[in-house]
Amino acid sequence: MAENSTSFDAIIIGGGHNGLTAAATLARKGKRVCLLERSGSLGGMMSVGGTDDPHAPPRLAHLLYKLNPSVEREIGLKLQTKPLKTISLSPDGDHVEIDGARARMMDGQAHEKAASFGMLHDRFTRYAKLLSALSTRTPPKLSGSWTDPDTFGELMTLAGMGWGLKRMGKVEMREFLRVLLTNVHDLVVDELGDGPLAGALAADALRGAFSGPKAPGSLFSLLYRFGNSGQVTTPVGGMSAAVKAFEDAARRAGCELRCLAPVSRVLVENDRAVGVRLDDGTTLTAKAVLSSAGPLATINLTGVANFDVEIARRAKNLRAKGTAAKLNLKLSALPVFKALPEDRLSERLLIAPSSEYVERAFNPVKYGRASPAPSLEILLPNASQPEASQWLSAIVSYVPNPAKRDEVQQAAVKTMEAFAPGISNLIQHSELLTPSDVEVIIDMIDPPQT
Repeated sequence: MAENSTSFDAIIIGGGHNGLTAAATLARKGKRVCLLERSGSLGGMMSVGGTDDPHAPPRLAHLLYKLNPSVEREIGLKLQTKPLKTISLSPDGDHVEIDGARARMMDGQAHEKAASFGMLHDRFTRYAKLLSALSTRTPPKLSGSWTDPDTFGELMTLAGMGWGLKRMGKVEMREFLRVLLTNVHDLVVDELGDGPLAGALAADALRGAFSGPKAPGSLFSLLYRFGNSGQVTTPVGGMSAAVKAFEDAARRAGCELRCLAPVSRVLVENDRAVGVRLDDGTTLTAKAVLSSAGPLATINLTGVANFDVEIARRAKNLRAKGTAAKLNLKLSALPVFKALPEDRLSERLLIAPSSEYVERAFNPVKYGRASPAPSLEILLPNASQPEASQWLSAIVSYVPNPAKRDEVQQAAVKTMEAFAPGISNLIQHSELLTPSDVEVIIDMIDPPQT
């Protein structure tokens, strides 16, 4: 494909992993695709930067969650990943190691609720498998006659889900319908009691969300994570290797990828998108335009007049308040966590001692205040490489938008001190990115309405 083409079958706005996946998928189906990214690099949240240290962790996203195998096959993704165990830390040193459906204590003994956790894990995995077919499809369109091929296909999809429910048996089917919209706190505490095991599930269900584990429907978020057996992985070669794998998949498929190409307008004729105009005045035409920007940003790029009033109103009032901050710390040495063997420092560490702890961490955010005792997901990416500089990468929940960086960082470090005494004395360099900072870095600020 010529790099200077101006006409395409599809134009993709945004070069994050979603945009790259869409571009590669369409190109592999024979479409002429151009992807436009306003920043100087692809990858969105996966992109790295912020320091010249080659051993530094990713500035933003540091793990891969729920990488769908069907997507990997669809776009020909060539990416090696390493599954991580989760260590849910306890203030008294009774940490819990979670490895898939197994829960163990640090001494290798099974957790007292190991059997209950295994059954709960298996149940969540079955429920998630039933829902996963819907997560990769567009919403069903049932406006036509059942004899219409498109409507018939949608009906068959829903019928397949119904058959999957029926095959569970009456007892399991009733349980599925009962828990689907319940809250994660009540279910996991009833089954496991409250402690690091329940806290880990609660924290994973809600990381980044403006919600606590006692909120109705919070279990649904956990089931979404279990769509890939709840597995958390890290890319072999770091997050930059993941960006390169997505980029290579798009290029192999024949996509034209353009960075530093901000879109100023989506062009519309006769009520359909026909192309885009870039900030530099360049016009590109296409049979279809896909946007991986936010709903309101996409509406504003296209022009509010081109959308139904109700759609525009809903987009404007959409609740999508991010509450996750990113903390990157360069350390003079590896920290020592109480009762945690050094060979476990390479795993994913969670500070979520109980589901109740996670709920209390969320409460201040409702009133625009940062949590004084946040929930944390921690990685020490170079723990197994003593020759490398040591960094700590942490996702901090819950953080309001806007937030005071110093206040959030001090709360996060103070929280870690209770589990790793003296860690504050090891800090050589720090960077705290609030939700507002993340919006700016990945160019997710909605453009002004025109």
